[in-house]
Amino acid sequence: MNYNAKVRATEKKTNYEGGEAYALTPEMELYAAVVTASMSPMFYEDVDERVERICQLVERCDDKFVAQLAVYARQKMNLRSVPLLLVVELARKHNGDDLVARAVNGVVQRADEIMELLTCYQWRNPSGGIKKLGKLSRQIQNGLQMSFNRFDEYQFAKYNKVSREVKLRDALFLTHPKAKDEAQQAIFDKIAIGTLETPYTWEVELSALGQKHFDSADDKKLAVCLKWKELIESGKLGYMALMRNLRNIMLSKNMPAETMAMVSNILTNEKTVLCSKQLPFRYLAAYREICKVESMWTQHMLDSLEIAMGFSARNIAGFDENTRVVVAADVSGSMFTPVSPRSSVHYFDIGLLLAMILKSSCKQVVSGMFGSSWKVINLPADNILANVDAMYRREGEVGYGTNGHEVLKYLIRENVVADKVMMFTDCQMWNSNGDGGTLARSWNDYKKIAPDARLYIFDLAGYGQASISMARHDVTLIAGWSDKVFDLLTAIENGSSAIEEIKRTMI
Repeated sequence: MNYNAKVRATEKKTNYEGGEAYALTPEMELYAAVVTASMSPMFYEDVDERVERICQLVERCDDKFVAQLAVYARQKMNLRSVPLLLVVELARKHNGDDLVARAVNGVVQRADEIMELLTCYQWRNPSGGIKKLGKLSRQIQNGLQMSFNRFDEYQFAKYNKVSREVKLRDALFLTHPKAKDEAQQAIFDKIAIGTLETPYTWEVELSALGQKHFDSADDKKLAVCLKWKELIESGKLGYMALMRNLRNIMLSKNMPAETMAMVSNILTNEKTVLCSKQLPFRYLAAYREICKVESMWTQHMLDSLEIAMGFSARNIAGFDENTRVVVAADVSGSMFTPVSPRSSVHYFDIGLLLAMILKSSCKQVVSGMFGSSWKVINLPADNILANVDAMYRREGEVGYGTNGHEVLKYLIRENVVADKVMMFTDCQMWNSNGDGGTLARSWNDYKKIAPDARLYIFDLAGYGQASISMARHDVTLIAGWSDKVFDLLTAIENGSSAIEEIKRTMI
């Protein structure tokens, strides 16, 4: 009996387009669903469907793995909402030790996440009584007690004024944290009686400025310019806030050159960039916001964002000058879904961006995009963000199907022998040409001319199916939107996997 054939027969299924697909293990499916979850509607799955699928997978997976995945998603992949959901669901099934409490402490990295976690718990554990959180999990409570001692008065006050279902004061009274010292107890007392000092933040400062009366529009513009100057020079404007407001800063008339130089220095400071933990598409969003700004500083700021983005590619390992790489980005119709309702960034952009980051690290590379067909597009290694926009402008040239096998058919036809074939996709591949070709069959054919090649599928949507069997030793699935996905490549080359690396996460 051929047991491999039996296993592969049971894992076969169809994807949302009716194409040939393969099932993932519960752990792999949960990993892919979590690290690609934006808590916004997707092309093939709405928010409630994604949440319920994640919750069902939590039930099927080992408790320690779920806890490790929650911490990994928060600390490595820089996600915020979905790790909270994981620990809330884990609390419903895990009993005994302090695993959930430790996971909560690892997931809560900002003061506002204390309230967000409790709101998520209330949502997933509805109560008919007045006390909506009256039956709070003891492990959730213990984890939040530890979290309360991590933050100072400024961090608490920064998020205290935001309108929330669960207030900071409510969280304090629900969890009863024990202060680590007298100074911390004084902060807890201020939370209890509502006397936290108003923080100096850009939101507070600009809101206060908006309440003032000005004699003319020019006076107001000058005041706004001076306020931005003050915020920048104070060092209190965070990296993400700086990127999100870059357009407003550039449009402020008469901004001193030394202040704009300071903005550029902050954007291009490698240590600051790495500490900010921005997802790559944040840079793309900022880049697009300022591309059309009519300012003497526009080109310089575009260059600054390119430098910052370049830090993501600097430490990608495993690609020396002898490594032959194919980088293929999926530009099918389903990839044009925005990552959030208000975002100008689509899954399409994430795939292109990660592809261009990878391309910039390779010496021998064939890059292009696939839809109904495949097309090679040659671009310079530098200027990652500009390359994404250059690719974006050409998306219609290959149609809007998801014929990933066309990439491999081209490699076979042209006798291109690669060491690594990297495909950035939502994994909903099918054959719109009706010729019977699939990714799995084309990969078997390609291995005849490139027996040592490996196929890497970068899953950008986490719908729960793969386009080729993951039981193969020469095929790997990696999921997520962060440049941190490339950290897995070296581990995988050394015989590990994404799941094994998550299981090394300390909690």
